[in-house]
Amino acid sequence: MYKLGVIKGDGIGPEIVECSLNVIRNLEKRIGTNIVEYIDLLAGLEAYEKYGSTYPEKTNVMLKECDGLILGPLSTHLYEGSNMPNPSAKIRKNFNLYANIRPIRSIPSSKFQDVDFVIVRENTEGMYADRNMINAPSEFMPDKDTVLSLRLVTRKASRNVAQVAFRLADERNRKQLVSVVHKANVLKKGCGLFLEECNKVKEQYSHISLDDYHIDAFAMYLILHPEKYDVIVTTNMFGDILSDEAAGLVGGLGIAPSLNEGENFAVAQAAHGSAPSIAGKGIANPVALLLSVQMLLNWLGKRYNDKSSLQASTILDEAIWRVLEESDIKTPDLGGNSTTEQVCDEVIKVIYNLPVYI
Repeated sequence: MYKLGVIKGDGIGPEIVECSLNVIRNLEKRIGTNIVEYIDLLAGLEAYEKYGSTYPEKTNVMLKECDGLILGPLSTHLYEGSNMPNPSAKIRKNFNLYANIRPIRSIPSSKFQDVDFVIVRENTEGMYADRNMINAPSEFMPDKDTVLSLRLVTRKASRNVAQVAFRLADERNRKQLVSVVHKANVLKKGCGLFLEECNKVKEQYSHISLDDYHIDAFAMYLILHPEKYDVIVTTNMFGDILSDEAAGLVGGLGIAPSLNEGENFAVAQAAHGSAPSIAGKGIANPVALLLSVQMLLNWLGKRYNDKSSLQASTILDEAIWRVLEESDIKTPDLGGNSTTEQVCDEVIKVIYNLPVYI
């Protein structure tokens, strides 16, 4: 069995995480194999109340004994001071989770149909002040009216994320097209280096096409012709913004999953936030986290050549998409009136009706 850390997070986090774990338990029953052992860990506001830090060292140490993590959303907008770091940023940096993979796919109620692409976002550098210095934020105030913000781009991280993008584009269900998004006409050195490394990785994949766009123009093209794209690779902040824009094309962040991937560790983490305005109401959409967990199971299965984990991933993916495409059970963000639990129960029902091949 794989050891997976579980951090329920803030806001709606405990609701959607517990619901997702129930789905996985039933999935294991369906395939007749125990895949996961869960390790409950604390991070976020509950951890701060108990340990005086939003990311206690105890949590970091225990995570090193795990194969991966299920991470609930965090209310980072409430974190202030040195004892309240962003746990997500800490984990991405500590475990070198250099690629943030965010699939985008249409559902019947989407504003745009035939959308099926994935954004691969560099995950550890860029403009993010909480992760691009070794031991301090990268924003400075030389005087009370001036802020200087640094941007970090390295050759190694750029190459790593480009390799993930081309690997995904090379999968049999994709269009074999990689689009690099940058601003090398202005940020000539940083974005220039990123684009250079993407072109170098392209040399290993002669059968895959590569095009590149400036970020401002691409933000418009993504709205005009979202069905054209396949795998989009970009730097940290550009990827963060584009993935939220892309989620809006297909139904919102409630169905936008993500996987933070490194060489030896991966984190299932929905792209959305902690939604404090609906916390405790039982109406949060669990689909984004469920799809993120499905991606984690798939990553584990491929990494360890594990047929059970791959089978579980395939069944879970099929069940979620059948509910999205065929069922009237939907949370309010998708125009329905169902609860978090009802959506998960519907996914479980479909799981038990799908065939098992192992």
